[in-house]
Amino acid sequence: MNTTLIIMAAGIGSRFGNGIKQLTKLGPSGEIIMDYSIHDAVQAGFNKVVFIIRKEIEKEFQKTIGDRIKGLVDIEYVFQELEDVPDGYIVPDKRKKPWGTGQAVLCCKDIVREPFAVINADDFYGSEAFEKLHEFLVGNHDGAYQYEMCMAGFRLKNTLSVNGGVTRGICILDDNGLLKGVVETPNVRMGCNGDILHDGIRDMQITADQYVSMNMWGGYPAFFGCLEQEFRGFLDDLTDSTQDSGEFLLPAVIDKLVKSGEARVRILKTNGRWFGVTYEEDAQSVRQALKHLTVEGVYENALWSSFRQGVITL
Repeated sequence: MNTTLIIMAAGIGSRFGNGIKQLTKLGPSGEIIMDYSIHDAVQAGFNKVVFIIRKEIEKEFQKTIGDRIKGLVDIEYVFQELEDVPDGYIVPDKRKKPWGTGQAVLCCKDIVREPFAVINADDFYGSEAFEKLHEFLVGNHDGAYQYEMCMAGFRLKNTLSVNGGVTRGICILDDNGLLKGVVETPNVRMGCNGDILHDGIRDMQITADQYVSMNMWGGYPAFFGCLEQEFRGFLDDLTDSTQDSGEFLLPAVIDKLVKSGEARVRILKTNGRWFGVTYEEDAQSVRQALKHLTVEGVYENALWSSFRQGVITL
């Protein structure tokens, strides 16, 4: 069965200096984080990659990553544009930036016709997460829910930054490991005694082993129709105060579907370490982590060498 990896790479890393953080070289041989995600996804069984980017970075993007993996996996590019709204809608004069992750994924509706996973471009997820997503997507489901979905869940302690607090989506699960909701919690960090500190809901207890969402989802093509309908509703509800800043977010749509009973989201529990470049200072620790994984033999020093030598067949 064909499966697609959708990579959201249109965002600008405002906290990461002036560069395009998705294209920062961090691996031992100049790899970027996307190299590792694509490598792990292809090994897990995904056979197409769709990049969501901004038109103005297309040339640099292709030079940095697209041309390097050309011929190893099918590639498509889609562009997230402010003007890309459903028929009958116009962009408010105040609006200056695209509409968020929900609109980003919706941009893929005309080219993704198979089960898909969605990830952030600047996050390292590890091979276990991709393997579990692919296994879910090609599996048989009972059809009890209109939208069958999954999400890779990471232990909170494996996602924190030593350089400052981070916002994390704390997963609320039922007894069957299904998602009940995600609580967005700001400024999550590890205390001196190992306790988890945060600036979220008062009296909410969070432990280091709770599962969090790192925006790694899996779903099926029928979801695009729902996403477009929800985007129309989002645009209908814009007010003078939200026209320029409101965001149509993928997790919010999924949360709404879960609570309405239309979607069932299976949490795929992983023990791997997530890391990314939230702060500029994170870059060095990511380089060290990728070097360590290479020394351990998890990855080759030249990441794509086995693919190019035909040792691994796609």
